[in-house]
Amino acid sequence: MPARWASRPRCSSATRRATRWSSRPSRTVRSCSRSSRSGHRAAVRLPNLLETRLGRLVAFFFLYVTEGIPLGFGAVAIATQLRRQDVGPAEIGAFVGAFYLPWAFKWAFGPFVDVFVSERLGRRRGWILGTQIGLVATLLACVPLDPVSQLGLLSAVLLVHNSFGAMQDVAIDALAVETLHVDERGLANGVMFAGAALGMALGGAGVLFMMGWIGVPGGFVFVAGCIVAVTVFIVLPLREAPTPAAARRAAGWAAAAAEMRRFAVDAFRAFLGTRGAFAGLGFALLPAGAMALGLALQSNLAVELGLDDDSVAWLNLWTQVISAGCMVLGGWLSDRWGRRRTLAVYIVLMSLPVLWLAWQLQLHQWVMPVDAAARATRVVPPALVTALWIAVLAYSVGQGLMYGTRSAIFMDVTNAKVAATQFTAYMAMMNLVISYSATWQGIAAEAIGYPRTLLIDGLTGLLCLALLPLIRPALTPERDGAAARRARALAAVLALGCLAWGPFRLQWWSAGAAAPMVETLFTLVFVASAVFLGAAALMPGAGNAARRIGGLMAVLLLAMHLRKWFPALEPAYLAVPLAGALALAWLARSGLPGLRGHTG
Repeated sequence: MPARWASRPRCSSATRRATRWSSRPSRTVRSCSRSSRSGHRAAVRLPNLLETRLGRLVAFFFLYVTEGIPLGFGAVAIATQLRRQDVGPAEIGAFVGAFYLPWAFKWAFGPFVDVFVSERLGRRRGWILGTQIGLVATLLACVPLDPVSQLGLLSAVLLVHNSFGAMQDVAIDALAVETLHVDERGLANGVMFAGAALGMALGGAGVLFMMGWIGVPGGFVFVAGCIVAVTVFIVLPLREAPTPAAARRAAGWAAAAAEMRRFAVDAFRAFLGTRGAFAGLGFALLPAGAMALGLALQSNLAVELGLDDDSVAWLNLWTQVISAGCMVLGGWLSDRWGRRRTLAVYIVLMSLPVLWLAWQLQLHQWVMPVDAAARATRVVPPALVTALWIAVLAYSVGQGLMYGTRSAIFMDVTNAKVAATQFTAYMAMMNLVISYSATWQGIAAEAIGYPRTLLIDGLTGLLCLALLPLIRPALTPERDGAAARRARALAAVLALGCLAWGPFRLQWWSAGAAAPMVETLFTLVFVASAVFLGAAALMPGAGNAARRIGGLMAVLLLAMHLRKWFPALEPAYLAVPLAGALALAWLARSGLPGLRGHTG
């Protein structure tokens, strides 16, 4: 029987005889026709995975796979090929940093995902469908681009791509909160992280294994195809329960703006409300341990030391497997021996292999990045290749142990009344750390060499340990009454940071080869100052002048990031941080109206 006919429903022989001898279709024939059509539809309809426990776990596993695949592809596969094509570490670091940047601001998508909904498509399913279409479209738009000569355009397209990815993450998490039962959330979160890890391995190591056959353009098509498969077989069949009319939110831009303002005010108060939460703010903005061997610098070194694509893929795959297993072990150990104590050990374990590799590189005189022409003639010491493997695999142990425990630390100091807001903001800051770390490490590798870059990375990764003893749950779950004092202290520190920009820009003091890294540090100061002033402008009790000045200065400080592309605006680049420093100094002196006397 031909395959195209095999699934076609058949009527009985009696019905066929009735059809042959009757000039008018009989009831039996019509009934058979209806049952045939409905049977055909039932045969091809995919199940709604949200209806069962196993289905929900499967759905969220594959949804998180779609989040991990593009990240692994960009941070591992593309970064490896860029270095192989002689793109410098600084450009690769900026590329990877831009890749993670949208995830640092995913909290901004939350109000829009909550407010703009479609009951017909599904409150969350509609957003997931739309963002996955955007993910696929941006990936396919990258196919004709040359990664080397058009790296800037490629970075811009992938920045949009990851904005869709961050937006999808918000919608997926919202769907999980609404559909997962209480007794399955722990297992589901583990399954989701496993899906993301598998996705990163598939997009990174998996594509590298196939790179010889499909090339970079084929890699984009492969990643897009994986997302389409999840869209067709997982997302399209999903059906959410209709939202009761009483629970539906007002729609529109005004409602989204109100949600955004509520988020900013709640997060601002929560971070300043207790000593533990305030220390957690600083902890989230610092690297939790060394980071270089988990970012582009690892693939840069692998290429320079002569590893082919298959070897880089195996290195990445083993790190993912080891890290995933240690995530579970790290959480279990932290529950038994205490989170702060075990996290301190894990962070030290992350820095040790980085510092050891720095010593090995210096010992073998592998200091500065080596271009393609020099790699063709330079002999790579086999001991150095072995050292890279040992350091990377040892690092993956510490990184895996640290990962889940760090998240639990933030949960300890999160105010239950604004848990979603505060915890989401902590996670966003961790993504910001990944972004700026990838950027400065690429700059440093070209400016001062690999050993010194790894030394700085290993030592700065230990700075967060100074804050770890302070990250303790408050004796009272609400605020301790010192929020206004902390806000004034933070405003004063940011004001000093903005003031230091002028002497640096006017070259009253020189950072030498480290100047690009100092530029990155000032960019972080400007972003933090903008967020502080913007949040202060939204606080209840802020006057009209404070709102206008705070909002304007927030926009101008964020625009300071454009100084690299518009050097002609030099006077503005000197004036804006000075004005920001004055505004912050005024807040440090007068305090924030919305925090005065606020205790909960």
